[in-house]
Amino acid sequence: MLYDVSLEITYDYASSAYSGRHALRLLPATIPGEQRLLSSSIRLSPGPTERRDRKDFFENAVTDVIYRRAHSELTFRLAARIDRTATPEELDISPPLPVLARELANVQSLEPDEPVHFLTASPRLPLDPAFAVYAQEHVNSGSTALSAVETIGKALHEDLEFDADATSVDTPALEAFERRHGVCQDFSHIMIACLRSIGIPAGYVSGFLRTIPPEGQPRLEGADAMHAWVRAWCGIEVGWVEYDPTNALRVGQDHIVVARGRDYGDAAPVKGVLHTAGTQTTGHKVDVIPR
Repeated sequence: MLYDVSLEITYDYASSAYSGRHALRLLPATIPGEQRLLSSSIRLSPGPTERRDRKDFFENAVTDVIYRRAHSELTFRLAARIDRTATPEELDISPPLPVLARELANVQSLEPDEPVHFLTASPRLPLDPAFAVYAQEHVNSGSTALSAVETIGKALHEDLEFDADATSVDTPALEAFERRHGVCQDFSHIMIACLRSIGIPAGYVSGFLRTIPPEGQPRLEGADAMHAWVRAWCGIEVGWVEYDPTNALRVGQDHIVVARGRDYGDAAPVKGVLHTAGTQTTGHKVDVIPR
């Protein structure tokens, strides 16, 4: 399936910013057998003083930009075409959790995609006993890794309420979990913490999700937003599986991967610092259009 994706992120500063440095993770990834980036462009207004494109440790595409002159507003625009391949769900041949632990002990590599990086606490996601208690209420030692992932994902979908006003980008996962309200970032962080607490390596995925309007209603331009979901390592035979707890489903053809990491901090669309004073407002518009 071909998709055209457009993204616009705007910032409006109450006082001019006199300098800034930003790392942008906006380009959809090319993943063999899953998706291919056919064309893309990132436009910045105003133009930066310096720009560099690179890959980070987790092989995400990063655009670094530096501003050394005053600006009162800033806009990042992405245009991309992606070929997304359907990935059929396979039979559950993942090991029970005790066997998964033994398989993990035999993984010695420290390459970016290895499960060792995704098993313990990460900078924005400290573990707490509350996550382990919740996970253990829903799975047991006889559960396979994949069934545990799906069971916990479905349970969180039932127990958490999607609420765009309940949290901010900096809300700790435990706070969102205690409130039982949040957005896709919170759903994903909570699920990752639950999985890690029972020995399943889990990471964070940012990307785009095609949204389908109600029957008989037109699709609204700009109605889509960047999305987040979870990837979990389910053993040597199965490898990584991606699950969307916000929607209680395995990730499929409508999910477009941009960046992967341990938590939001590794995959944030925009991350950086600037020299300014006062408040700022931001806007975010996305369109995901099938071709």
